[in-house]
Amino acid sequence: MSNSQNQTNNPLDIFVIGARKGFNIAINNLMPNIIMAFVITEILKRLGLMQLIGDYFSPVMGLFGLPGEAITVLLTAWLSASAGTGVAINLITQGLLSATDVTILAPAIFLMGSQLQYMGRLLGVADVPKKYWPLLMVNSIVNGLIAMIVMRFIV
Repeated sequence: MSNSQNQTNNPLDIFVIGARKGFNIAINNLMPNIIMAFVITEILKRLGLMQLIGDYFSPVMGLFGLPGEAITVLLTAWLSASAGTGVAINLITQGLLSATDVTILAPAIFLMGSQLQYMGRLLGVADVPKKYWPLLMVNSIVNGLIAMIVMRFIV
């Protein structure tokens, strides 16, 4: 049976197929990163490191109108955007971030998020010369920082 014979034009079937694919992505790709983010955040909090991180990075994050603990969202997002989102949610539930704080952080999560994953998945596959990789990484980070400054004045 060819692939074209398996296709359907029934909107209900198309919806169900798409929902199954979305569910698989959520369970197999997003959930492990989000759970990891919750665990890392909880470990940092229980070891007293979250308070230390917050105190240390407070001056830098204050430039964006954010508490120092918000740096953990950005650092985690650099590894995985979904993990950064998970850290942000966890910090909201702990009362360390507000909805406004997350609104300021959101564009940066997506502009600079998952860079470590993308190095191999995108830049390597696209045969981008490795000498340009640091420039591309820095460009994304600068874009994220600019977005946070802009968002600070919008919200």
